Amino acid sequence: MRPAQIFHQYIWIIHTLSRHGELTFEELSQKWCDDRVAEGNLLVRSSFNRHRDAIADMFGIDIRCTPNTYRYYIANPSRLGDDSLERWMFSTLAVHGVLSDSMSIKDRVVLESVPAGVEFLATIIQAIKLGRKILMRYQRFGAESYDKVVEPYAIKLFRQRWYLLSFTGRHYAIYALDRMQDVQLTDESFLLPEGFSAQDYFGEYYGVMTTDEPLTHLVVRAHRWAPNYLRTLPLHHSQRELQSGTLPSGAAYTDFSFDIRPTVDFLGELLSHGDGIEVLEPEDVRLKMMEMIDNARKWY
Repeated sequence: MRPAQIFHQYIWIIHTLSRHGELTFEELSQKWCDDRVAEGNLLVRSSFNRHRDAIADMFGIDIRCTPNTYRYYIANPSRLGDDSLERWMFSTLAVHGVLSDSMSIKDRVVLESVPAGVEFLATIIQAIKLGRKILMRYQRFGAESYDKVVEPYAIKLFRQRWYLLSFTGRHYAIYALDRMQDVQLTDESFLLPEGFSAQDYFGEYYGVMTTDEPLTHLVVRAHRWAPNYLRTLPLHHSQRELQSGTLPSGAAYTDFSFDIRPTVDFLGELLSHGDGIEVLEPEDVRLKMMEMIDNARKWY
């Protein structure tokens, strides 16, 4: 069986259990047959058990069976909503499966540009796995290129660009892969600091810009269409909905809070929502937003 077919079966099992909650093996097998996942053949229990193990290894999704009703279910459904590599792989393979069956309407499917900098991704991933430093030739916008040896700690995808989180020997640094002109694996090894977590490192930020901005409790007010946008697509894992109300003008609003370091990446995201989002507090961040808006108006 081709890998694409196997991945399609994994995705089908995850989607079906996610949609229906709990199913007996017989119910799952019948739906498998009805959807012609394997050309109409029933699901074999031994194959299902192998698929369960593979799904757990590949996506971190735990499929269990209740001992009294013998119904299968996803024990950790939150795994389908986090920002882990497994979640990204699951989403990518799911979309790939849908699109591969839809080539007849390919001229009616509009996609975003593919992530930039992928030509060096394999070398960097190999360096991360082996714990080896890399020698890269890097060119910042508007500057001359230079060579740099760094310790590759982690990679992050943000807005169609891959970024490398590295240690230079003195401090952490972020490099965009699309600004790299060459990357080579060196013979020099390095040790990742004990307990280091890329998720934790980026956890207090939005995007890839990491600065010494203090962790801030930030409250925004969302107007008109913006509340539903934030509810369905949260900007940060710390986002919390506080209250809804109506202004004296009759306009409805909803307040949201964030515990985040308000870098330019995050403030720029808030500005991208136009007059749909207003920063209420703290006052220094509100003033900074006003300054950014005033500076932008000078170009008009």
